Amino acid sequence: MGRFKMHPRWFSSCLRAFVVAVILAGVVLRAGEADLSVLPIARDGQVLVSFELSDGLTEDVRDAIQSGLPTTFSYVLELRRGTATWFDRTIAAVTMTATVRFDNLTRRYQMSRTLDGRVEDARPTEDRDAVRRWMTRFEHVPLLTTSALEANGEYYIRVRARTQPRNSWFFWPWGRDWVLGRAQFTFIP
Repeated sequence: MGRFKMHPRWFSSCLRAFVVAVILAGVVLRAGEADLSVLPIARDGQVLVSFELSDGLTEDVRDAIQSGLPTTFSYVLELRRGTATWFDRTIAAVTMTATVRFDNLTRRYQMSRTLDGRVEDARPTEDRDAVRRWMTRFEHVPLLTTSALEANGEYYIRVRARTQPRNSWFFWPWGRDWVLGRAQFTFIP
């Protein structure tokens, strides 16, 4: 009987194909759960970003909030420009967080928002819909002044969302607590 010999290049190609398939499967599985819509606007000398995370308050997240556990949604907003090389260039980035904590004694939610670590707004509420909007909908978040942009340049906004506490014990970059949204635009002064 002949012996089957595996060529190292063939094995390496199969391994690469397997890794790519696993990554794509993770992205496809993640895409079906939540959607992050992004809308950039260049107005009054600033790039402003509005975004919304649909289906962000899953049953697990709502249960965590109702238990009194502080729950935070972190959003990393990046203004990027494509390059001819492998990696795109990040021109500006900010981190927006929305936190809610339910007080079982008073039956009220305490909500706060920060932009790059500075408290932008804080308020109490008793309304669950207000909590959902507070955690998942943002309008006109300032990202950068338009003076840093090139006229007629092609740019895109990338928003990454992550929840804390995480509802999975195993870290996987496309797990239940990670969502990506993106929108392209041309800067016309």
